[in-house]
Amino acid sequence: MEVRVIGGGLAGVEAARVLSKAGIKVRLYEMRPKKMTPAHNTGYLGEVVCSNSFGSTSLATASGLLKAEMEALGSLVVRVAKETAVPAGQALAVDREEFSRRVTEELEKLDNVEIVREEVREIPEGPVIIATGPLTSPTLSQAIVSLTGRKNLFFYDATSPIVTASSINMERAFVSSRYGKGGADYINCPMNQEEYLRFWEALVSAETVPLEEFEKHLFESCLPIEELARRGPQTLIFGPLKPVGLVDPRSGKMPYAVVQLRQDNLAATLYSLVGFQTRLRWGEQKRVFSMIPCLEKAEFVKYGVMHRNTYINSPAVLLQTLQFRKRPELFFAGQIVGVEGYMESAATGIMAGLFAAAMVKGKELAPPPETTAIGALLKYVSHADWRNFQPMNFVFGLLPPPNKRIRNKRQRREALARRALKDLDAWIKRELDWL
Repeated sequence: MEVRVIGGGLAGVEAARVLSKAGIKVRLYEMRPKKMTPAHNTGYLGEVVCSNSFGSTSLATASGLLKAEMEALGSLVVRVAKETAVPAGQALAVDREEFSRRVTEELEKLDNVEIVREEVREIPEGPVIIATGPLTSPTLSQAIVSLTGRKNLFFYDATSPIVTASSINMERAFVSSRYGKGGADYINCPMNQEEYLRFWEALVSAETVPLEEFEKHLFESCLPIEELARRGPQTLIFGPLKPVGLVDPRSGKMPYAVVQLRQDNLAATLYSLVGFQTRLRWGEQKRVFSMIPCLEKAEFVKYGVMHRNTYINSPAVLLQTLQFRKRPELFFAGQIVGVEGYMESAATGIMAGLFAAAMVKGKELAPPPETTAIGALLKYVSHADWRNFQPMNFVFGLLPPPNKRIRNKRQRREALARRALKDLDAWIKRELDWL
């Protein structure tokens, strides 16, 4: 029996890999490059369009635990990310083009995976995984609306601009990671109070791309920097421009504010502005962001853009196994189910692949325990309040508390991570002996 996977993003490639490993034939549909989206630049599978960072690798962080669980499940995305990593302190960041190229090559090597470059406009019959992500085509979006009987929910996401390394004024900048962790992996642009306030005033008054009324639902954890700035002059200092943990070697002091630049490719010729997601008009981005010390003559190779993110009301229509309640052979995965973040999307792709493979093989497969990051995510998207459902990153708050009270935050998270990995290992041995 063949399984059709619609969407060649991080979730789709993970689902295809799992199905292939299970010996199941896969037809993977990706409409790019024949039909592009407003945010993608290539036809590669697994292209990353927002930040090039996949988050921390520390087990004391939610992102680190999630990646560790994915590795235990054989994640293609995490493996290739490590192989194409660029310096980013304790974070796992990638050369985005090299990463996507390598992911594509890995999928093309699989004998039982056929990659079809065309848009899917209707939901096929039989076993199907829909992993079309936040940029699902309007035609397929309408087909999903017709199927679910409910409107899709929308929010608009924003991406950060990228500048050339050679155009950064290194006479003002200094290289360092916050608190000295990870080495000199970030270029830091320090600001004094006068420079910061001048920048803030320009930012909050700059012209933005107008949005329609239905486009104004912005996801809190990925707000455009100008939206954050409008909440008050000090907001950015406690957010993306916080100077805590950074010391300017020229003054020996912590700056008033700091703009961090993160390496965006292996050659270290491109850097992205950390936390500078934006919907400013391109001319305004050039004008306002050039006010940042170190970026007076910056060459912008990519400006920040807004693009539509689409997700379904999963608690109303999906089981914990990511199956559509009224059609068990139909699965959803990735950001379209209401998870937020690269790793969260890829993790649900792994699980959709596993659940679909089990169904095809006539196996019973229980979801991972809720004490694991992946199990907690599955519980959230299937059991949250459907009347007010919002996209969600994995956070430790989704896990049941440890058996005994631990006051120290880091120690508590490390204990939760150890429990999660132990429980996931037991689940793998118990549930996946057929794989």
